[in-house]
Amino acid sequence: MKEQKAVALKYDTENPSGAPKVVAKGKGAIAEKIIEKAEEFDVPLFQNAALADSLLNLDIDEQIPPNLYKAVAEVFVWLMQSEQKAQMSGR
Repeated sequence: MKEQKAVALKYDTENPSGAPKVVAKGKGAIAEKIIEKAEEFDVPLFQNAALADSLLNLDIDEQIPPNLYKAVAEVFVWLMQSEQKAQMSGR
């Protein structure tokens, strides 16, 4: 089994001109804790190994670079669609 990897992003809606930031990242046991916390708070999980690898190279509190905007935007679109589906199903 491959080593687990996880990256948590935050987008500050009060600063829409800023890019999302890395707020947590890790491999192995740290990644498992990040995933566990996400599940505990019903945060949807998106899997993309290539994107995770790119984001793991960033520092905590670092904004994502322009070359990752499109990939991260796709994640946020997926997240919004997931939240809408959850609301419609009464979750």
